[in-house]
Parts: sequence; structure tokens; C-alpha cells
Amino acid sequence: MKFVLEVTVAEDASAQDRAGELGRILRYWGGNLGHYALEPGDGSAVYDSAFQEVGAWRIDGS
Repeated sequence: MKFVLEVTVAEDASAQDRAGELGRILRYWGGNLGHYALEPGDGSAVYDSAFQEVGAWRIDGS
């Protein structure tokens, strides 16, 4: 199983703000994974703290 997470962060944000937002995304979506079977093809859009779509995660079969 391969877990893939792709997130785009604002280039104009400070390094501290980018790190904070990425940390929040990892905590939230990591905790949310229990709602999925985690089988190939599973995935979801990823949203930032402003509820804007900033990426996605997915399970690949390899």
C-alpha cells in the first residue's frame, strides 16, 4: 500500500505560517483516516484552515 498526500501551500506565507498550516492539515487528516478502509482507490480532497481545497490524499495499490 502506498499513501500519497499532495498539498500546495501559499508561497507568500511565512515559513512559520506554512509549517503551522501543514501541521494542522496532517493532524486533522491523519485523525480522519480511521473513517476510510484504506484500500487502493480511497482518497479525499484536503482543505486548509480557511476551508479552501489545497490538495488531496489517496491510496495507491503499489
